[in-house]
Amino acid sequence: MVRRFRLLAIALLALYVCALAVLFVNQRSLLYPASDRRTSVAEAGLTGFQDLVFQTPDGERLVAWWKPPQPGKALILYFHGNGGSLWNQRFRARALSASGRGLLMISYRGYSGSTGSPTEAGLHTDARTAYEWVKQSHEASRLVAYGESLGTGVAVRLASEQPLAGLILDAPYTSTADVASLTYWYVPVSWLMLDQFRSLDIIQQVRAPILVLHGTDDRTIPFAFGERLYAAAPEPKRFIRIEGGSHSRNLEQGGMAAVEDFLAAVEAHLPERSSGNAVTPQQTP
Repeated sequence: MVRRFRLLAIALLALYVCALAVLFVNQRSLLYPASDRRTSVAEAGLTGFQDLVFQTPDGERLVAWWKPPQPGKALILYFHGNGGSLWNQRFRARALSASGRGLLMISYRGYSGSTGSPTEAGLHTDARTAYEWVKQSHEASRLVAYGESLGTGVAVRLASEQPLAGLILDAPYTSTADVASLTYWYVPVSWLMLDQFRSLDIIQQVRAPILVLHGTDDRTIPFAFGERLYAAAPEPKRFIRIEGGSHSRNLEQGGMAAVEDFLAAVEAHLPERSSGNAVTPQQTP
């Protein structure tokens, strides 16, 4: 009897180890369900935007949508979520730039026609590349990073490294390991997860004003995670509780007014005339 139980235990342990191996090998395909659909601004129906392609220092080509800001207006660097794409952000692109604000919305490596495969280090490189491109002609005092879901980790890292006028976090997390642990509770996620986007560890390094939006009914990233990150963030900061808000609709379900106020505060410190004209983008092949 003891021998049979021992064999059963060994078999169950072997199955568990195999399950861990499968999850480990496939973890990036689970974290980054990238769509390869490439969408032009014409197809998206975006007026005043340009298709842009630029190259990262490690040789990847990133697709992006670009609209330069009008004089005295802020410029938003937008980083979408893990299941996002340029196409499904077309309405936000229009809304965020409607009042003359600039917008650079990048497609991470492996997404929406950009080359390469996504990794945490790669996404941070993509964000830095976008920042350096826009800094060629626009001062940091008008640049606001907007991170949505997974993109909040990208935005927090950028804001911890570079000067910005503001940081907007839409449904943020403490780390992707904390989020993954909710689903894979039986896995030692903190040991095995390669890309953990540990925003909680670096949020104190941000020197820009912070706005956090989080829905109380978020089933993907719990509301409590946004509260924890906000509590650790330095001042000045503001937290907007979206009652009944779901994971990907905070802006549309009541957050837009707070975003408008936040951007207006940035613009209140800008001169009437901007110092930069739009950088001539590379032609999309």
